[in-house]
Amino acid sequence: MHRRLATALGASSLALITVLGTAAAAEAAPADKPQVLSSWTQTSASSYNAWAAARANQSAWSAYAFDWSTDYCSSSPDNPFGFPFQMSCARHDFGYRNYKALGTFSANKSRIDSAFYEDLKRVCAGYGGATKAACNSTAWTYYQAVKAFG
Repeated sequence: MHRRLATALGASSLALITVLGTAAAAEAAPADKPQVLSSWTQTSASSYNAWAAARANQSAWSAYAFDWSTDYCSSSPDNPFGFPFQMSCARHDFGYRNYKALGTFSANKSRIDSAFYEDLKRVCAGYGGATKAACNSTAWTYYQAVKAFG
């Protein structure tokens, strides 16, 4: 009787461990998560565009468990003086949150901040004259703030 009970308990425990182990493996992010994250946080326009496309189709990337949450430009205006900086701020948040989750934030902060500045300058490139100069000045101020306090 004791042997059958012990065998049944052992088999049940083994089945539970197998199920839990399989579930944990299924929930693990793909091995290339750091590379994908890196490709979406570079300073280039193509990196920004790839991130924006992925953001628009987050469900396709659900296995990666990226943190897409954002507070946009935090306590600063999202569209200062009418300049649409909101999406640049969202990508910046994406970089910060996901590199912090991977434990590699300090090694990537400078690049994420530089990508943010390049994103802002691309917004400003759509303007001309004094408006462009004002936009670039505002972009520089936002960049300096995240560089110092981000």
